[in-house]
Amino acid sequence: MLLPLQRRLEYISLMVYRYLVKPLLFRFDPEAVHNFITNTGEKLGEYRAGRKFISAVYGYREQDISKTVDGITYKTPVLLSAGFDYNGRLTRILPYVSFGGVEVGSITARKCVGNNAPQLTRLPLSKSLIVNKGLRNDGVEKIIQRLKEKPREPDFVIGASIARTNDKVASSVEAGIEDYVTSFRKLNATGIGDYYTINISCPNAYGGETFATPALLTRLMDALGAIPCAKPVYVKMPISLEWAEFDALLRVLDKSRINGVITGNLSKDYSTIHPREVRSEFGGGLSGKPCEKVSTELIKKTKEKYKNRFTIIGCGGIFSPEDAMAKFRAGADLVMLITGMIYEGPALIKAICEKYSEEINRKA
Repeated sequence: MLLPLQRRLEYISLMVYRYLVKPLLFRFDPEAVHNFITNTGEKLGEYRAGRKFISAVYGYREQDISKTVDGITYKTPVLLSAGFDYNGRLTRILPYVSFGGVEVGSITARKCVGNNAPQLTRLPLSKSLIVNKGLRNDGVEKIIQRLKEKPREPDFVIGASIARTNDKVASSVEAGIEDYVTSFRKLNATGIGDYYTINISCPNAYGGETFATPALLTRLMDALGAIPCAKPVYVKMPISLEWAEFDALLRVLDKSRINGVITGNLSKDYSTIHPREVRSEFGGGLSGKPCEKVSTELIKKTKEKYKNRFTIIGCGGIFSPEDAMAKFRAGADLVMLITGMIYEGPALIKAICEKYSEEINRKA
């Protein structure tokens, strides 16, 4: 029996990406490809015909799977993680790829050009990327202005990830806190962003993960807590920690106004990559499959200990609908991805939504 038209289009798009588009894109520098995709996606989003075309191929249109988390309703429970649309240029096209939201950024108080090249390196055998962007972004004021000027797509959530500027000026504890505070205050003052994430765990910035210790995290949370904020606030967690160290950070957050955690950021465990892709030197952190098991285990332990105290957004190593379901079963309320979309294609997002719909029906 023939598949319904929508499923046939989904299958065709998957095969076209796997056997034609991906091999072609992977011949080029990954940063150049990212720029091309961003430019193309932004242009498509500006026109109704472009949005309709993308929706026809990648749009989820089955039963309602919307989910309300911390007072915000997501049309689908799948978000594009921070690090892809770091300048807020794709907010008009992403809803038509079945995303329920995007986390823009990470945003810093000043414009940041990022680290020296290469900022992205593919590790296909490991299903990973070495990410060494170094918080490249246009700075909080320019991104606020861009998001103000872009029309909002209905029912699409825009979060803002905040980090400290990747330079020597912001490398001290005091200057780093002020850098976070500056961006947080400006975003709140303008009302830009449906929620905010405090990124304490970028492994490729000047000075490293300064605030990923209980004492310094307490100081940062106290400073941010003094700023009026009516939006949900999350913290993006490091995953290259033992549970005792991770839990020590959660205990600090438990005493703050933080709504939840994103688990988690890039991995620094380079022993997890394929032997043929080992480098003599590494700059940056690992995305994708090296993050999968450790992030899921941390989600599970967080849920078991803290129950519903924290909203949990699962991120790391989602390459299939079943990978996403594993995050949900471990205790995640929402999921985020980037690398899986790069390796498997944008049809992955709709496939996750369809699997999530099946899970809802199975439990009903």
